[in-house]
Amino acid sequence: MVSTPTRPTRDSAVRRFFREFWPRVEGSNRPSNGSSYYLILGSTIALTCIGLMMVLSSSAVESISQGVDPYQLFLRQSTFGVIGVVLMFLLSRLRISTLKKLAWPALIIGILLLLLVFTPLGFAVGGNRNWISIGGITAQPSEAAKLALALWMGAVLARKHALLGQFKHAFIPVVPLGGLVILLVLLGHDLGTSVIIMAIMGAGLFFAGVGARLFIPVGIVGGLAALVLALSSGNRMSRISGWQGNCNDGNDLCLQAQNGIYALASGGWWGVGLGQGRQKWNWIPEAHNDFIFAIIGEEFGLLGTLVIVLLYGIIALAIFRVIVRHTDPFIRIVCGCILTWIIGQAFVNIAMVTGLLPVIGVPLPLISSGGTALTLVLAAIGVVLSFARAIPVEQATLRPRSVPFKRMSARRPPALRRRTIPVKQAAARKEKPHHG
Repeated sequence: MVSTPTRPTRDSAVRRFFREFWPRVEGSNRPSNGSSYYLILGSTIALTCIGLMMVLSSSAVESISQGVDPYQLFLRQSTFGVIGVVLMFLLSRLRISTLKKLAWPALIIGILLLLLVFTPLGFAVGGNRNWISIGGITAQPSEAAKLALALWMGAVLARKHALLGQFKHAFIPVVPLGGLVILLVLLGHDLGTSVIIMAIMGAGLFFAGVGARLFIPVGIVGGLAALVLALSSGNRMSRISGWQGNCNDGNDLCLQAQNGIYALASGGWWGVGLGQGRQKWNWIPEAHNDFIFAIIGEEFGLLGTLVIVLLYGIIALAIFRVIVRHTDPFIRIVCGCILTWIIGQAFVNIAMVTGLLPVIGVPLPLISSGGTALTLVLAAIGVVLSFARAIPVEQATLRPRSVPFKRMSARRPPALRRRTIPVKQAAARKEKPHHG
């Protein structure tokens, strides 16, 4: 009996993609030309520039209606953006050992700044007392606490990495001091920021390798605590009620969410054009802040919103590559915390604007108006860039190149090289008589 040869089966494109995806993320031994570094840097600069453009577009109308300079908020945001970019590049040049030494001082300073909120220097905005004013400069200490907590958790958990299988070493002092930071933020009635800080703490424990038997119970307790806090406030309950569709004419948060959906819907595929949006004409409160994603959708359409999501996805993928390419637990933990901070906050904001979550007042990283938030997120990106520079396969590409002067002069064309004449030949030429 003659058997017919079987035709070799070909993998589908989807199967081949998923089979090759992880090696591409994890990397290989070949030089990567600093891809993680440049992906993070390029996407961050792109989102920052888009944010400045949209802050101008969404705030100018409201400023004109209030009788103030339409460029005031844009210039302020640009100033903080320049400061943040400078800080980002400075932090990207720091050694990892230096960042470890800054962990404890950063946390102490962050807690002290949070305490200043409850002094005469602090004031409330939108019902949340989470701002301070020093010398006419306003700042939000909770943003600094996020970065400080990420660095501190990385330093503490990395030092105790071999002991994290025990409950006391896994949660002390991380949970008590982290809980203190969350408590200080909650005392200012800022539940949205508290949820983000809880997520940062959870990410730190997860990337530190804390076992599920210890990690899951703490996560359940944190989730229940957030639920109790949400249900114990009349303002938060009105937000949840509006999210469920129980709107009334006096619920500004409900109208804000509804008009945000209208803005996204009216944008269509391509948008109405930069500066041509209508919902920012006092229809959406805080259009330049929490609901700036709705203005992007209205003026640039679905395509514009997908570009924003794509840029956040590139940052997430690049930071994850930094995590899997390093073996230092400090780097992995800090990168995991910053990844959860930026991408988690972006997810919550987009879900809030699109109606998937109630309005909880979380800004869109790198895009929403807010000088402190922009500066601190850029600083956090600078820390990640410092870790990306330390990846062995990328160090050769990112290291500054210097060519010695002798090698440069030796490579000059013969016609440009200086001719050297031996001393004896020069003397003989001088003594040789001239026949005219």
